[in-house]
Amino acid sequence: MDAQSRGRADDVDPADQWVLNPDTGTYELRLDPSGAQSHSGPPRSSSGTASGKEPGRSGSPKRREVPGQRDRRANRSPDESPDGRRKRKPRAARKKKVLLWTGGVMGFVLVVGAGGAYWLYQHFNGNLNTVDVGDAGSKSSVPDGAFNVLVIGTDKRTGKGNEGYGDAGSEGHADTNILFHVSADRTNATAMSIPRDMVIDIPACPTKQKDGSTKTIRGEKKVRFNTSLGQEGRDPGCTMRTVKQLTGLNVDHFMMADFNAVKELSTAVGGVKVCLAKPVNDPKSHLKLPAGESVVKGEQALAFVRTRHSFGDESDLSRIKQQQQFLSSMIRQMKSDDTLGSPTKMYGLADAATKALTVDSGIGSIKKLTDLAQVIGKIDAKNITFTTLPVIDNPAEGKKHITVVPDPTKADALFAMMRADTSLTEVKKKEADAKNAAAAEEAARLNGPRAQASDVRVTVLNGGAAAGSAGDVVTWMQNQQGVLKSSNGSNAPAKVPATVLAYAPNQADQARKLADLLGLGASALKPGTKDAVGKEPMVLTLGPDFKQAGTPIAAPAKAPEGIQKVEADKSVCAK
Repeated sequence: MDAQSRGRADDVDPADQWVLNPDTGTYELRLDPSGAQSHSGPPRSSSGTASGKEPGRSGSPKRREVPGQRDRRANRSPDESPDGRRKRKPRAARKKKVLLWTGGVMGFVLVVGAGGAYWLYQHFNGNLNTVDVGDAGSKSSVPDGAFNVLVIGTDKRTGKGNEGYGDAGSEGHADTNILFHVSADRTNATAMSIPRDMVIDIPACPTKQKDGSTKTIRGEKKVRFNTSLGQEGRDPGCTMRTVKQLTGLNVDHFMMADFNAVKELSTAVGGVKVCLAKPVNDPKSHLKLPAGESVVKGEQALAFVRTRHSFGDESDLSRIKQQQQFLSSMIRQMKSDDTLGSPTKMYGLADAATKALTVDSGIGSIKKLTDLAQVIGKIDAKNITFTTLPVIDNPAEGKKHITVVPDPTKADALFAMMRADTSLTEVKKKEADAKNAAAAEEAARLNGPRAQASDVRVTVLNGGAAAGSAGDVVTWMQNQQGVLKSSNGSNAPAKVPATVLAYAPNQADQARKLADLLGLGASALKPGTKDAVGKEPMVLTLGPDFKQAGTPIAAPAKAPEGIQKVEADKSVCAK
């Protein structure tokens, strides 16, 4: 029995049969159109006695019990009328209850070559699909500090009608990818789209097999990002590992869905508003819309996020912009009173979303997903910024311009900002001022004389950077920068969240010189309280923010010039 027929009675919409109990904050199923609540025992007859037949229906079979319903109290509550119906509360009070309840379970919207959204509550726990990604993700549903969720849209052609899009037997690719970075203070988020046709290196990926064993799938160099999923047996954990290797950011969780997600979820929310600067009639995607604002859902919504020939330069980079527009609009729709105040829409969204989602085992239950949703749902839309990983045409292709590679300057600067948890949005002035004051205090450490490179003594440790990084830095410093008194100390005793330089007060001039050479920010300099004795060296511990020798580690004070940005609370027309 499908979700549309579960619990149906007398042609009543199943979504309307789930009624919010404002006292408990949960939904309860009403099978009787007259409004009587479902009971754990047999249904009551019109005279109030248990009966195996419905009144007025001779020979009707006994209605089935509804599993999982909580026991009702023997005596009716003060809010119930003598006939068992709950008294209606004033509209304002009922709306307040709905808003309070949804505020605790509202998640963020999911775009996947299509897109979607989800509300989570216990009845739909069985809908979720999970993948064990091993140590690629976090065991905690909401890690301490800033955290990252990778939203993956696969182009696998599963679901009714989707085989018509071609490539029906494909295992799917990482077709649409958004790294959703939530700040440590939970006031803002950055959603960075990762182009599918970007050429990168994929690391070796330990992957769980159906029999419980683990198989390591070989890495590949200079291949498209979208092959990090599905191809050669790679699972979403491999896409997570690829993103970490590329950006230096830990990826804590993933969420993945296919073509059906955009069709079902855009319909469940009542349609998504999109804006076009010009009319579109694309025979390839079957998208036909007038100029101006339209509301899309189902097949039309899927066509909007899939079309490549209607906007911009017809590239995947242009398509990313319209997907971000779709997602921003979905967020606004999800937060609107029209959705929050509609139990019917909430039911449909929860059912469609939990069926569409595949997640890692770290958030593989409604309880864990709800914990995550409570954090994400509280972020104001005006503090959610969408951007795209900066890229340039692949120089290895000459004039073909088929694939792209990360912009060597802008991409590293954006990654550094995200690693440093620097927002791309304007957050509360009070918080910004506090951060600026702390930054000014730290910057004072960089003011003062510099030692000569030949006088700098430092031991380099690896505290979370790529293997071999400590040796690479020492070689670079000795051969290219003249820091001859540097040595490789191998691995640090423990991993560090970010690169740090520990030095004594009488080594401050050496620390400033090394900070200049490595591009270290003031926050990475950690002075001690006692002077160094003799030839005691400073200690540089490389963290996951270190990419390669010669690339600045410190986050820039502002976003790189020309970086593409879309703010979730603003409507933008696709061109």
